[in-house]
Amino acid sequence: ELLEETLFLTVNIIDRFLARENVVRKKLQLAGVTAMLLACKYEEVSVPVVEDLILICDRAYTRADILEMERRIVNTLNFNMSVPTPYCFMRRFLKAAQSEKKLELLSFFMIELSLVEYEMLQ
Repeated sequence: ELLEETLFLTVNIIDRFLARENVVRKKLQLAGVTAMLLACKYEEVSVPVVEDLILICDRAYTRADILEMERRIVNTLNFNMSVPTPYCFMRRFLKAAQSEKKLELLSFFMIELSLVEYEMLQ
């Protein structure tokens, strides 16, 4: 179980990295799992171990592959992991609006749907 913030930061890291770097199709899963590792290091109390990520990828990559991709991502993003995500914005907005629980659930559902829409990057 990961925090919602981790999901949104993971997608943000992937989006910013792929906007600056060309990644071959074979390495997209590696970039994604490494972005999740970086997001976990930033947001989570307990960070998954690299060996678990290797198993998630069905051993398609090695520890060295993940660590090299991690280096590549953080260098490409100039170590900037502290970015506002739609989740952070929505959480603050709903708190300021003193919204009801039903509206909060619907709002978070809508921003989660936006994660898979390319047009939302524009």
